[in-house]
Amino acid sequence: MSTRLADNVALVRQRISSAASRCGRTPEDIRLLAVSKTVGAEAVREAFGAGITDFAENRMQEAAEKMAALHDLPIKWHFIGHLQTNKAKAAVKAGFELIHSIDSDRLLFELDRQAEKTGRPQRALIEVNVGGEESKHGVAKEAFMKLLEESKKIKSIKIEGLMAIPPFFEDPEYARPFFRRLRALRDEAQRAGYSLPELSMGMSHDFEMAIEEGATIIRLGTILFGERKK
Repeated sequence: MSTRLADNVALVRQRISSAASRCGRTPEDIRLLAVSKTVGAEAVREAFGAGITDFAENRMQEAAEKMAALHDLPIKWHFIGHLQTNKAKAAVKAGFELIHSIDSDRLLFELDRQAEKTGRPQRALIEVNVGGEESKHGVAKEAFMKLLEESKKIKSIKIEGLMAIPPFFEDPEYARPFFRRLRALRDEAQRAGYSLPELSMGMSHDFEMAIEEGATIIRLGTILFGERKK
């Protein structure tokens, strides 16, 4: 294993622990999800050796190739990219631990149809566009409850929480209100009777703020593996 990667993992673990401590949580409350897009299979294998068990991809073809190359490891694979409806079958068949990016009723119903065929429930999150950015996917926060209500009609998709990618700021403190916004939406839904324990939010530059605001899953790539290849 490269010393650099092992050191990066150890440093991130320390920062997770410190952030959790500041807000009265424990490190066990937060799942570290290593974003392995554009990263080679051998680097993923090294990261697994350093104790990371959850990895995320954002393109179906790359995910399938990596899952095949690393089939000997008990990795929990997540899908975090925008998922087109015509890729729902492949996503369900792949057996992802969690699909983070449901953003329409059309996708929700198609995933449900495909999961029902397998006889295996698919765990998923609803992606919310908390910043209202046209360049990003996710359901508008105003339409979030409507989509959640639609989930009552399905049988094979288990909605477990919310995911968001807030606007990027050089100073990560400016991302805090967006994390709070996602948590507030989740809390509103839970008051309405939904069980949504997961909040997938926070990336390499702002994950400590996300932890302080309630993240249960943080998605880290460059801080672990270095700058990505284009």
